[in-house]
Amino acid sequence: MTTSEPATVDTPLKALVGDKTAKALAAHLDLHTAGDLVYHFPRRYDERGEHTDIRSLDVGEQVTVLAQVQRTAVRPMRQRRGNLLEVTVGDDSGGVLTLTFFGNQAWRERELRPGRWGLFAGKVTEFRGKRQLNGPEYVMLGDGDDGEAAVGEEVEEFAGALIPVYPAAAAVPTWVIARCVRVVLDTLTPPEDPQPAAVRADRKLVGIGTALREIHRPSSKENLYRARRRLKWDEAFAVQLTLVQRKLRAAAWPAKARPPRAGGLLDAFDARLPYELTPGQRTVGAEIAADLTVAHPMHRLLQGEVGSGKTVVALRAMLQVVDAGGQAALLAPTEVLAAQHHRGMLDLLGPLARAGELGAADDATRVELVTGSLGAAARRQALAEVAGGRAGIVLGTHALLYEGVDFADLGLVVVDEQHRFGVEQRDALRSKADQPPHVLVMTATPIPRTVAMTVYGDLETSTLSQLPQGRSPIASHVVPVAEKPAFLDRAWRRLREEVAAGHQAYVVCPRIGDSGSGSGSQSEEEPPREDDNGRRPPLAVTEVAPLLAEGPLHGLRIGVLHGKLPADEKDAVMRSFAAGDLDLLVATTVIEVGVDVPNATVMIVLDADRFGVSQLHQLRGRVGRGSAAGLCLLVSEAAEGSSARERLDAVASTTDGFKLAELDLEQRREGDVLGATQSGRRSHLRLLSLRRDADLIRDARVEAIALVEEDPELERHPALAASVAALVDEERAEYLEKG
Repeated sequence: MTTSEPATVDTPLKALVGDKTAKALAAHLDLHTAGDLVYHFPRRYDERGEHTDIRSLDVGEQVTVLAQVQRTAVRPMRQRRGNLLEVTVGDDSGGVLTLTFFGNQAWRERELRPGRWGLFAGKVTEFRGKRQLNGPEYVMLGDGDDGEAAVGEEVEEFAGALIPVYPAAAAVPTWVIARCVRVVLDTLTPPEDPQPAAVRADRKLVGIGTALREIHRPSSKENLYRARRRLKWDEAFAVQLTLVQRKLRAAAWPAKARPPRAGGLLDAFDARLPYELTPGQRTVGAEIAADLTVAHPMHRLLQGEVGSGKTVVALRAMLQVVDAGGQAALLAPTEVLAAQHHRGMLDLLGPLARAGELGAADDATRVELVTGSLGAAARRQALAEVAGGRAGIVLGTHALLYEGVDFADLGLVVVDEQHRFGVEQRDALRSKADQPPHVLVMTATPIPRTVAMTVYGDLETSTLSQLPQGRSPIASHVVPVAEKPAFLDRAWRRLREEVAAGHQAYVVCPRIGDSGSGSGSQSEEEPPREDDNGRRPPLAVTEVAPLLAEGPLHGLRIGVLHGKLPADEKDAVMRSFAAGDLDLLVATTVIEVGVDVPNATVMIVLDADRFGVSQLHQLRGRVGRGSAAGLCLLVSEAAEGSSARERLDAVASTTDGFKLAELDLEQRREGDVLGATQSGRRSHLRLLSLRRDADLIRDARVEAIALVEEDPELERHPALAASVAALVDEERAEYLEKG
C-alpha cells in the first residue's frame, strides 16, 4: 500500500492503496481520488485517557468504540456445533458491551486478553437486556507480546493521544480508512492554498497542507482546533462567495418595474379590508412595494410566525403588480392549500376579483385556480384566462409548472412554503416569464439567523413577528400515555367539551394507513411500517378514525383528510369542516400549512414524537385562529428523559417559533439544511455547523462581500475559484442560483 511517486489530489486511489482497497472505498464510501480521501474527515476523535462513553450508545447504531477487555468466556452453542466466544468490554464510564464470536476461534481468545484496549466496530443490538456487537471488526492497540496481537505500524494511527474515528462502512472499517489516509498523506503534494494571503493573515488561518495533515493526524488538541477552523472557513467562505456573486449578478438582471398605481386595485383592496394591518405588515409591505418599483428582480424571503398574516402581505404585492399591468402567480404545496388560498382571496377581494361578471368593480381582475384535478373544460377555461392576461392572479400547485400553462406577462412569483418545492420546480415557474420576474419566497417556519445567512444569503429578508388582532393564545401540553394512560381518556373528554361548546377539533396521525399505502404525496410522507428497533407502526388516519367513531368520540361528526384522497373529495371535506358541518377532522400533515378554520380550538397529535419540531409548531398553528383560545395536546409514548420527550417538552413550553427553530436546527441533520438532500448529491460541506459556527459564517460573509466587490468573478484568484467549485459543486451552485 505504498508508492514512491508523489501524489496530487487528482491521483486515483488505485495507484496509492491498491486495486482491492480502492474498489471498496469507491463502492462503499464514494471515494475515488486522493483528494476525496483527504477530505473524508474524521467524525470524532477518541482519546486513550478519555474513553468513549458506552452508556450513550443506542440500539441499532453503527458504532466504533474504544474499550478495554474485561473478561472472556467460551461456551458450546445450543443450536449447532461449535463454541461461542463472549468477550465483555468496558470503559471508564462504567458502560459494558458484549462481543460475540461464533465458531471455534481460539486464537481470538488469546488475542482478546483482559486488560487490553482495542477499537471495536459493529451494529449495537440487544439480547436479554444486554447491549452487544455480533462478530465486530476490531483492532487491538499494541501492548501484546505475541505475533498476532502486535499491531505495529499497521495501527500507528491509533497509538497516539487522539484517535480519529471516520465515517465508515462494514466493509471498510475506520482503521482501514486511517491506514489509507496515512499512505496518501505520506506521498501527497499539498495543493496550492486557495485562500488569499491577506485573508489568511487577517483571520489567522493555518495553511491548507497543515490543516489536512492535522485533521487526520493531530499532534495536539490545539493544532486539531486550528485545522478544523481553517477547513470550516473554506466551506463557509465558498458558500458565502457563491451567494454574494449570485446576489450581485441578480442585481444586474433586467426586470420590468411594477410601481404602485394611485386609485388602483391595491388602494381599493386596502379600503375594503375588514381589519387594520399590523405595523409589521405595513413595514414589510412597504419594503416589498419598493422592491417591485425597481427595474431589477426582487428576490425576497418573507418569514413569519404561524398566523402572522403573510398571505395578506403577499396579496397586496400581487395587486401592485396587477395594477402595473402584469400577472402574479402563487405556487402552493398542496391542492388543499391552493384551494383555500383561492377561496380566501375571492372573499377578501369580493367584486375586485369578478372581472367580466355582474357587480364587478371597474378595475376588477380575475383570480384563477390551476390544479391537477381540474376537469378538462374547466382547465381549458382557466388556461385561456391566464394566457390572455385576464387572470391577474393565478393560484395553483405544481400543475402551474406543466407545459401548456402560459402567462401573458408574469411579473411576480410567490412561492408559499418554499421548503416543500424542489429547485427545478421553482425555477420552472420563473422560466415562464419573458424577463426574470420578481420573486417572493414565504415560509411560516422561522429561520435562525445563521441559516438565513447561509442558505438564503442571496435574498433580502423580511420578518413578521406580530400576530394580527383577534388571534388567541395556544396552550400546549404533552400527554405521556406510557406513564399516565388515564391522561389520554382525559384528552378525549377535553375534545368533547370543546365540541359541546360549539367549537371544532383536529386529530393528527403520522400515517395514512393501508388504504393509502405507498409513498406519500407531496404534502406528506408515509413512514415505514416499523423501525429497525421494532417499535410498533405509527398510528394511521384510516385506522384511528373508525376507532374514535366507535369509542371515545362516538356521536361526533367525523371527517377524514389525507393526501391520497381524490382532490374533489379533499375539497369537499375541507368545505364541510370550514362550514361547521363536521365536528372533527382526523388528518395527516396535509393540514400542516395554511388551513384556516377560526372555529377550530383543539388539536390532538397522536404519536407526536414521530414529527419534527417545526412540523409540530406548524400543526398547532391550525387552532386558536379565532377569538377562542387554542389547545394542542401532544400524545406520546416516549419515556421521560428521552431525547424525543425533551423535544416535545420544548415545543409545549414555548410558542416562540424562533426558539423552536434553533432547537430544530440542533436536532436536524445540517446537511439537509445546507441543501445536500435537494441537490441530490453528497454534500462537500462536511465540517460547517450552522449552530456552532455562527461567528465564523458571519466573518466569512464580510470577507466574501469585500472580495467580490473587488473581483466579481474571482479572476485574480483562480485557486480560490477552483476551491469554491469543488466545495460548492455544480449542482449545489445551481441550487443556490435558483433560490
